[in-house]
Amino acid sequence: MKLPDLIILSTRMFYTRRMRTFLTILGIGIGIGAILFLVSLGYGLQRALLSQITSSAALLSLDVVQGEKTVAPLDGRLVEKIKAFPEVTEVVPMVSSRGQISFEDTTADVVVSATSALFLNLSNIKASVGSEFLDNRKEVIISDAISKSIDLKEGTAIIGAQITLSMLAATINEEGIEQLNLITQPEKFSIVGIIEGDSSPTIFVPISQLTGVNFDSYSQIKVKVGSTDQLEPVRNRIIEMGFVVAALSDIVDQANKVFNILQIILAIFGVVALVVSAIGMFNTMTIALMERTHEVGIMKSLGAARSDIMSMFVTEAVIMGFLGGIVGLIVGFFGGQLFNFLLNILAKNLGGKTVDIFYTPLWFAVTIVIFSTVVGFVTGVWPARRAARLNPLEAVKYK
Repeated sequence: MKLPDLIILSTRMFYTRRMRTFLTILGIGIGIGAILFLVSLGYGLQRALLSQITSSAALLSLDVVQGEKTVAPLDGRLVEKIKAFPEVTEVVPMVSSRGQISFEDTTADVVVSATSALFLNLSNIKASVGSEFLDNRKEVIISDAISKSIDLKEGTAIIGAQITLSMLAATINEEGIEQLNLITQPEKFSIVGIIEGDSSPTIFVPISQLTGVNFDSYSQIKVKVGSTDQLEPVRNRIIEMGFVVAALSDIVDQANKVFNILQIILAIFGVVALVVSAIGMFNTMTIALMERTHEVGIMKSLGAARSDIMSMFVTEAVIMGFLGGIVGLIVGFFGGQLFNFLLNILAKNLGGKTVDIFYTPLWFAVTIVIFSTVVGFVTGVWPARRAARLNPLEAVKYK
């Protein structure tokens, strides 16, 4: 049987039984749409979360802190030693200490993190409002917790506000004894950015702009390497020196494993809906066989081969499965967009941020259509084989 004739015979039911065929395709489409909706939700949540905690630079960096049994301090000599590693491209220190900020009549206790703009980049710390500071200016960025504690006069913007900064640091008195003192910076700093969502009262300040403060050791060191395959060698060498080393890539790998499991679970729920739809399609094909038994008998009496009869029914099922996959893409995509739209409206009303929690990779969209076509093929094989095996004389008599 020629392909055009096969397609014409296979699609006749689309015209003679329009409502039944439409409902069957819609049923498959809803099942495919459920899988697409749920898996896209998993991919979207994964993408939204990882985009908040990672950047290309952050994934190439290591966090070095003091270990419990480490004798050597995190100081300038260690920084220079790590810089000498051939795999290392950047080494950035950070000092964290208690402090205070004063703005007009308001004074607040804060955690002062003295570092550089590169450290913020490697840590993927970004200002949601305003911008990051420049290392050569008296600028700071503050957490959302601090911005809410500062009393502003009506019409005053917090970006650009001038604050006085004090930092708890070690100094040597006249007797040569080291003691902690609250050192107030002689010049004011300008607030240029706010980190939203940070509940801790943290202020980031350029370490090069602090005066009267000497740092004998650091709280943390960021080490950036040239490529991902250089992370482990550098990490092992620093660990051998007695320091504790953590990598953001470890957290990302663990998060990806969790999301992969979540996507499988969500896909299973969608497959349940697809199985119900496949049963409905199998029932449709079985009824189609009963309705066309007389027609099959005539075709076989006129010389149609078993393979022709089987191909006709299988092609019909495959076309319905393919169209069900296309409908499923439409249902899943617009269902996700509608859900995301309603969720963002709710988030805006509650004072939250809008986010896109649905993401469908192109390869998955193509796979889901192929899968739907395969489901159509599988559900059409048994009715097709049964039709091909009909006795022509008995089939002609069937009414």
